[in-house]
Amino acid sequence: MHCLKTMDPQVYKAIAAEVKRERNTIDLIASENFTHPAILEAQGSVMTNKYAEGYPSARWYDGCEYVDVAENLARDRAKKIFGAEHINVQPHSGTQANMAVYFAMLKPGDTVLAMDLACGGHLSHGHRQNFSGKYFNIVSYGVNKEDERIDYNEVESLALKHKPKMILAGASAYSRVIDFAQFRRIADKVGAFILADIAHIAGLIACKLHPSPVPHAEFVTTTTHKTLRGPRGGMIMCRKEFAKKIDSEVFPGIQGGPLMHAIAAKAVAFKLALEPEFKDYQKSIIANAKRLASELQKRGLRIVSGGTDNHLLLVDLRAKKINGKEAASSLHKANIVVNKNLIPFDPLGARLTSGLRLGTPSVSARGMKEDEMTQIACLMDGVLSSCEDKKTIEMTKQEVVKLTKKFPLYKELTA
Repeated sequence: MHCLKTMDPQVYKAIAAEVKRERNTIDLIASENFTHPAILEAQGSVMTNKYAEGYPSARWYDGCEYVDVAENLARDRAKKIFGAEHINVQPHSGTQANMAVYFAMLKPGDTVLAMDLACGGHLSHGHRQNFSGKYFNIVSYGVNKEDERIDYNEVESLALKHKPKMILAGASAYSRVIDFAQFRRIADKVGAFILADIAHIAGLIACKLHPSPVPHAEFVTTTTHKTLRGPRGGMIMCRKEFAKKIDSEVFPGIQGGPLMHAIAAKAVAFKLALEPEFKDYQKSIIANAKRLASELQKRGLRIVSGGTDNHLLLVDLRAKKINGKEAASSLHKANIVVNKNLIPFDPLGARLTSGLRLGTPSVSARGMKEDEMTQIACLMDGVLSSCEDKKTIEMTKQEVVKLTKKFPLYKELTA
């Protein structure tokens, strides 16, 4: 970044500081990851210069022959990974991928059955300030109070009562396997189609470590970061019969020119996802999440639903007599980054929360294994037991920096 350093030292310093922060921090945010340097190079390439409205071989601008190569590679590789009939890699985000499906297949006011945000759903699954909650009639399903898992009987009962046009299967804070086949059976009873949002678990599905929704759902959306470990962006998979509707809703429906540098980076990410090592990485994510959950339980913290089947876990903090906002702030001071999160039937509001959402994609990308998860759980417990103790926080921070140096990040970057 020599040119940037000379031309805009302020931005350069911010990037250099972020590199340092990432190197010296234990990142346990479930939706974050450290992408491969080759993906960073693709995303920072000259393809950022090119307008390419439309699709390969059907662009509104000339000079798209090479960005067409990148987009075709991304689509073909994604098809190979997930077995989908049609792929659109142009959405800028997971929310925009969801928006394209909503707008292509629904009319304003149509009923959608989706997971309650308080039980693990996403903003685009019906939050009242999100487009989904503003334009559509959202009916929410949740989890069972006893085991904190999706209550499929409730899903079926709500579907029979409200006759939704679409059922949304997916979550952003749910740690158990989602039964997409069960959602299909319920949808068929009321003539609904399924949108499966796999933004969080796409990497696990790519490696067959979680059941795939592709055989069961008309539409599947995902982000390309998180467990997929690609650049920030979105993607839509659908059956061939809906391809034209989806493509025309993405462009010109909700987007103009696609971000061709991001699409090139997606192509690189999908190439990496097809390599045998990627499955080893996904196995490590799950093993690390299970160990982290188990070790926190040993230290008196309740894990929502009793554990995890995927990359994330929800921690109930009430035993420590602190809320999520306080806990996340104290851990941040100790260089452990997490996010506060509602737990099912949370007595506190979203501003405070009774829980934390933790994820292991980033620490696993650094090469950390189960022994390190035990160490991290111990460090977290120390802070959570003494949130106001500056000495404990400072000592923990020193231990975190020691641990991160054993698993160096982005040695190629000189910032």
